[in-house]
Amino acid sequence: MTTPTAPLTVDELAPRLSSATVIDVRTPGEYGSGHVPGAFNIPLDRLGEALPSLRTAAEKGELVVVCASGTRSGVACGRLADEGITAASLDGGTQAWSGGGHALDRPAGARAVWPMERQVRLVAGSLVLLGILLDLAVPGARILSFLIGGGLVFSALSNTCGMAAVLSKLPYNRRPSGDGGLDATLSRLTTRTAGTS
Repeated sequence: MTTPTAPLTVDELAPRLSSATVIDVRTPGEYGSGHVPGAFNIPLDRLGEALPSLRTAAEKGELVVVCASGTRSGVACGRLADEGITAASLDGGTQAWSGGGHALDRPAGARAVWPMERQVRLVAGSLVLLGILLDLAVPGARILSFLIGGGLVFSALSNTCGMAAVLSKLPYNRRPSGDGGLDATLSRLTTRTAGTS
């Protein structure tokens, strides 16, 4: 087990971008909406499958993990530390990167997808409102609002999000067919790290 590294700021990462291996743990849809240049997309829910490649990348040089705001990348760094892999999270994620005046890469033809945190807020808020409105016609339906509220509290306390895990499985958050998927990403990552001395 390794102690997680302190998060990096945008100003710390920018000059080291060409030598660091950057892993974006957002969904493929979010990644396609814009990512740190050169970042490899390994969704948080697939991190376990990438451990051998990530271990090699960390042994060859600096490993930096990115998400939209820094929350998921912090979780990923904790998981990697549990596996003995040293990685740093980008403080503020791609939001801070673009907010700092740095460009985001966008694959040709990629469609914009909301960040996962925004998707969760939309669905949770909609379900709470639905529970309240349904309660007007069906007494007791407000239990739905209670359950969503309880789920959000649990999510905050455990730093996990079951709703995000479900939403990440929706088609617009998944990889487009024909891009090779995670195997192709891991192959490119292996090729890159093999060229690093």
